[in-house]
Amino acid sequence: MESIWRIATGQDPNREDYEGIEFWSNPERYGWLTKQGDYIKTWRRRWFVLKRGKLLWFKDQAAAGTRGSTPRGVISVGDCLTVKGAEDVVNKPFAFELSSGSYTMFFIADNEKEKEEWINSIGRSIVQHSRSVTDSEVLDYDHRR
Repeated sequence: MESIWRIATGQDPNREDYEGIEFWSNPERYGWLTKQGDYIKTWRRRWFVLKRGKLLWFKDQAAAGTRGSTPRGVISVGDCLTVKGAEDVVNKPFAFELSSGSYTMFFIADNEKEKEEWINSIGRSIVQHSRSVTDSEVLDYDHRR
């Protein structure tokens, strides 16, 4: 029933978002996090995998371990701007947030060490996979006067 709901509401990720990423093999980081839902703001424990600039999540560890698995969600971390602690925002220990210009997602790690390791791993991935600013996108304030 849940999968029908996910398909009907368009919550399943587009295969193009994770095509070519062998998330089951040698990820940069993986483990359990609790994630706040996008529409219904409940907290659900999910298995997360960070690989090649993508943060993917699955219902459980077994679902992430095989080639034919479909993630429940995918975030391109190269589109994100910040990852930082968020205990004060969600009023929960070991919380952190991942933000882009248009959305913010909240997560809870199992302990402080795990939170810091996820923040560091995602932060490195943001830097490695972010789109570089081109010269044509930089405003030259000296010449605009």
